[in-house]
Amino acid sequence: MNTEETKKITHLLIETFSDAGRVALSLREAGLKKKIKSDNTPVTNGDLEVNKILTKKIAEITPNIPIVSEENLANKDDKNLSDFWLIDPIDGTKDYINNRDEFTLNAALILNKKPAIGIINAPAKKRIFYSYGLSNSYELNNHQEIELINKKKDYQGVKAVSYSNELKPQILEIYKRYQVTSHQEMKSSLKFCVVAAGEFDLYAAEPRACEWDIAAGHAILIHAGGQLTDFMGNEIHYGKPEFKNPSIILKSKNII
Repeated sequence: MNTEETKKITHLLIETFSDAGRVALSLREAGLKKKIKSDNTPVTNGDLEVNKILTKKIAEITPNIPIVSEENLANKDDKNLSDFWLIDPIDGTKDYINNRDEFTLNAALILNKKPAIGIINAPAKKRIFYSYGLSNSYELNNHQEIELINKKKDYQGVKAVSYSNELKPQILEIYKRYQVTSHQEMKSSLKFCVVAAGEFDLYAAEPRACEWDIAAGHAILIHAGGQLTDFMGNEIHYGKPEFKNPSIILKSKNII
């Protein structure tokens, strides 16, 4: 699949992501219905409705490409996935439930086990990010495309985003290596977007979460000139057993 094809697919999905974001916010305003899944994490009617909207449109656009979603069982037992979609309808469900604004809607197209398209909508922040190839990573702002690869730092030092304010020794060691001067706690895949946009420089996490949590952000980051590897510097591939993530470290183009 060439860049023109991935661009066309991405642009066909942006409006759907905008609509799904509005649905997520309106359902929250009306009062969410919540239950606890078997893995002890929450899911709401908002997660399920967004999942329905995104998977329906993606299946219409690319009917021959399998879809793996956090909220569906379909295709999760397939051990030979190479070209497929990864969807996390709402990443940061706890923030979504608790009326915070960092939750995101996510989809990534994986081709040959690598991210080729990434789309992330943070509807409560009114920020949509998407990418479809090298140097083609954008934020949509007032219907204008902002090229992330050309955004400049407007601060001194090295800023990190962290999953928690209680940093583990291995994370502290990475911060020391890159001379991090400050860090800010941030949930959801929004972390990938702000690193891709050069608003922060670094994110590091020990093995946790699943591939659908990081795939869309991975595409947006690397297409903006950033880098994502495990702690040993190895490239991240998708379609792994149980879709589990290894350790990850994100670096903006400013510190590579």
